[in-house]
Amino acid sequence: MIETKVTEQARYIFNIGKLLRHHVFTSLARVEGKSRECAHGNLSFAQLNLLLAVRGREEVTLTELAEILAVSPPSVSVMVERLVEKGLLHRERATRDRRKVIIKVSSDADQHIAEMEERMVAAFVELLEEVGQETAGKWYEVLSHVEQVLKKRQSDQGKKNK
Repeated sequence: MIETKVTEQARYIFNIGKLLRHHVFTSLARVEGKSRECAHGNLSFAQLNLLLAVRGREEVTLTELAEILAVSPPSVSVMVERLVEKGLLHRERATRDRRKVIIKVSSDADQHIAEMEERMVAAFVELLEEVGQETAGKWYEVLSHVEQVLKKRQSDQGKKNK
């Protein structure tokens, strides 16, 4: 099968995305491995992604979190349970609707997660310095456009679901 140019580009971008995630995650793992300050044990990329998603929101339910992460509610439930056991997350009843359970980052873990996030940003800063200011600027411009397209898609999808 002969791939079209667009398919070839999409495959390349997808693979570079995986390489970027690996770079950032291994950079974080190296730092975490060197500093014994992490009392929460090793985190998988999926768990870290979940923590960052929860930390970025004031309140989130399991169902909302599953939608945000594009995984099934049972998968999110298992991950949340493991992170609750590690003391990184906690569950509480929603104040407006007591039937809902809200997932939040524990106060003890919030600072640690913020530090991990800063280390991941530092890995990107290092990479951007290496590729140079001009390339970094182009990358920023392209990603800004991608962000606009994705936000429009989300908005359009939200309108369809109403």
